Amino acid sequence: MLRDKYCAEVKEDEIGKELRLCGWVFRRRDHGGLIFIDLRDRTGIVQIVFNPEFSIETHEKAHNLRSEYVIAVKGILRRRPEGTENPELMTGNVELWAQELEILSNSKVLPFQLAEAEETSELLRLKYRYLDLRKAEMQRNFFIRHRLTMTVRNFLDSKGFIEIETPMLTKSTPEGARDFLVPSRLNPGTFYALPQSPQLFKQILMMSGFDKYFQIVRCFRDEDLRADRQPEFTQIDMEMSFVEIKDIIEITEEMLAENFKNILGVEVLRPFKQLTYDEAMNRYGSDKPDLRFGLEIHDVSQIVQHSSFKVFLDTLERGGVVKAIRGQGLAILSRSEIDKLTEKVQSFGAKGLAWIKLKNGFESPIVKFFPEQILKELAEKIGAQQGDMLLFIADKKSITNEVMGRLRLEIAEMSRIKREGFAFAWILDFPLFEWNEDERRFVSMHHPFTSPEDKQIEQLLNVSDEAFKDPQSTLKDIKAKAYDIVLNGYELGGGSIRIHRADIQDRIFRVLGIPEEEVKRRFGFFVEALQYGAPPHGGIALGLDRLVMIMTGADSLRDVIAFPKTQRAFCPISEAPTNVDLKQLRELHIKIDV
Repeated sequence: MLRDKYCAEVKEDEIGKELRLCGWVFRRRDHGGLIFIDLRDRTGIVQIVFNPEFSIETHEKAHNLRSEYVIAVKGILRRRPEGTENPELMTGNVELWAQELEILSNSKVLPFQLAEAEETSELLRLKYRYLDLRKAEMQRNFFIRHRLTMTVRNFLDSKGFIEIETPMLTKSTPEGARDFLVPSRLNPGTFYALPQSPQLFKQILMMSGFDKYFQIVRCFRDEDLRADRQPEFTQIDMEMSFVEIKDIIEITEEMLAENFKNILGVEVLRPFKQLTYDEAMNRYGSDKPDLRFGLEIHDVSQIVQHSSFKVFLDTLERGGVVKAIRGQGLAILSRSEIDKLTEKVQSFGAKGLAWIKLKNGFESPIVKFFPEQILKELAEKIGAQQGDMLLFIADKKSITNEVMGRLRLEIAEMSRIKREGFAFAWILDFPLFEWNEDERRFVSMHHPFTSPEDKQIEQLLNVSDEAFKDPQSTLKDIKAKAYDIVLNGYELGGGSIRIHRADIQDRIFRVLGIPEEEVKRRFGFFVEALQYGAPPHGGIALGLDRLVMIMTGADSLRDVIAFPKTQRAFCPISEAPTNVDLKQLRELHIKIDV
């Protein structure tokens, strides 16, 4: 070994000892006679002193050192002179006086300074990712990620789970996001798909008798990206046999609580809050609500129907709703600021934004349409006080909830409401199906292998085929044994109790309009496996990248994935995707037609 220990492992009880250290030159300061180097490795920084009176040859070499040179140094550990200690460093009370120096490799002038990387464009950081990853905050992210995966593995092992890998080259299936396809050279004209999740294989593992499976697995989805989405991502995948929803909730909560305690030193309150899907949408306008603050949404349809405001009355007559939210402290907004907020709300899908300020009474162009008693009733319902503003959206329920959910987050930002800590919640009682207006058919809200509620199985099996094309049929009322876990406004993961009966699975495929021959082609191996004794089973998948992002306080998934893609699914460091040789395409029997 070129070194005796890591930089930040140097201790005061080693003062007077000879040590060998290695790392990168983080900073260099030439004070005339003395040269100081901050030597950095993955653990931290230690100060190196080059003194000509201690070693002339080493001091001369140190004149050549520049930022990010890789060096090995041997010297004597000394206590820093009184008054020069650095309490911000773990090694701030000591320094290594260099006897020998070896420059292991040089560095070109950096495209950006590591200490100022937050001011650097993200594209430049990703292009020189190997430099970006040297930053202490980035390395902390990946140490937390490592500790998280190790804690998960150890926890699940202690609970009797077995880790089993599932295929990366698998079969393309419908009803999900777009697949990444891989052409087969040995079977011309055919394609593998990279897995969007191990869904079918983990269910088959349950049918194989492995009653507790887990995997920290890579998944792939060819979809548009955003800050919390990548084309390839990692999830903590779990599946169990002979369980109910409460069993999966319990073990998931225990696993997460152990991780937060061991890694962050944070005690999370259990049991986690539980909301039904309808409750979450009605109160927060989202099925992944941020519960670190209040600002609940209120249905004021019953109150405003006693007004004479035509916009509201027309909406109610068409079967829509009117909802309101408290704009905490927003009565100070100018008319131009309100106009900007209205434009933003319209970008969310609303037709407009109605408002009333509580400012020496009630102030708004629409106040004249509301009796004084109705205005007071609205303020009381929403919990608004002087200095606040009432904000209204009127439209059909789905649009109103969606817009209100996004407006709620905007208000929290504008009102500078604190969002601290970690607020977990389970979302339960999802609809089994949702109506796709474009395709004029029902689709699975989660996926087609999700079990309906037990008491509604007979309803599902007996519904007429005509109901499959009727958005108002009783199919819309069937609930799923599905559940999502949310944290601080993010969907952390989701799962369900699966279908283990072949007749129910067949019925789901029929409702979804998947022809029998298509079922055989896409899912034949899975459907057949259901006929050989499938146990009741269920599971959950947690987004590992997203969990690490929240735990580290990172702004983006790209800060917790070593080599991420941009929002155009482009890898700046390798410049993938790229063109390939025509020879490779011919071997795959592929011709590009652009």
